[in-house]
Amino acid sequence: MKSEKVTISASGPRERVYDDACGTALALEFIGERWSLLIMRELVYGPRRFGEIRANLPGISANVLTQRLESLEAAGIVLRYRLPSPANVQVYDLTDWGRDAAPLMRDLGRWAARSPRHDPSLFMSAASAMMSLQALVDRGRAAALSATVAFHFPGEDFVATVAGGEIRVRRGVAEAPDLAFTGDTLALRRTIYGKAPLDRDGAGGTLAVAGAVDLARSFIDLFTLPAKAG
Repeated sequence: MKSEKVTISASGPRERVYDDACGTALALEFIGERWSLLIMRELVYGPRRFGEIRANLPGISANVLTQRLESLEAAGIVLRYRLPSPANVQVYDLTDWGRDAAPLMRDLGRWAARSPRHDPSLFMSAASAMMSLQALVDRGRAAALSATVAFHFPGEDFVATVAGGEIRVRRGVAEAPDLAFTGDTLALRRTIYGKAPLDRDGAGGTLAVAGAVDLARSFIDLFTLPAKAG
């Protein structure tokens, strides 16, 4: 039975065409290539320069990143534009349709985290870390909490807003957050998922905490890694 046709385009990357009407098959044509979904992940919270994307995807070459961005742009998932002055730099961003895939990425990440092969000690970008919070939040517990939480990573700032049982994330700096965490993404994992003791100075490789300790503990208690499958 013929299940897949593979064509090689002289003018661009390889295209896969499946003999399958399922939307999942079409999705694989768009994002099934290695790195494509991770590139989208880096753009979920707003535009990024080429170098910023590459820095957060260890192992990707400039050539492959260029190819994947071109493919995603051709598919209508990514767009490219230049920021106005004084920045005046070219950036990549998700289209509205591309950003619609964010919940799918969160669900996929939560599903894969149940694998015994999941290693939470490996490299994790800031965008990935913030997406993990959205994927692994306990919505029942979150319904009882309302807070604005700032995250200060090296070179990147995020704001997480907990309200109505949901957690919303954006890039940027909060003017007057209820709570602030400072450190790298490994410190985030040790603090939030490893439940390491809180410390104002981030001793022991944990996040430095600014704000009420009770609120910080309540926020941390919203998250847990899922049980392993099998």
